[in-house]
Amino acid sequence: QVQLVESGGGLVQAGGSLRLSCAASGRIFSINTMGWYRQAVGNERELVARITSGGSTNYADFVKGRFTISRDNAKNTVYLQMNSLKPEDEAVYYCNAAVRSYATEYPVDYWGQGTQVTVSS
Repeated sequence: QVQLVESGGGLVQAGGSLRLSCAASGRIFSINTMGWYRQAVGNERELVARITSGGSTNYADFVKGRFTISRDNAKNTVYLQMNSLKPEDEAVYYCNAAVRSYATEYPVDYWGQGTQVTVSS
């Protein structure tokens, strides 16, 4: 069994910063792409940023230049540094990882429980 545990959400004023973390644990053989998604009230879940095991990244246009995704492969952890936050960034942020465990031959998508980010104007 694999678990993703997020932390770092909270309340911040517009223009402020937050750093989200997501640690994967369990019988992990390898992790391919890790990413962050978000879902605001009334909206569908959308990609924010993702990073491959080799460090290649891609970002949604609405966060380019403000958010930075990174990962520590030794710790099976992915981070999202969020700067210049806007009220429209308010959402529940979910961690996602394509994990190959010792029990599976192919990577399986796992999701964290979500962490709330609230941006006050």
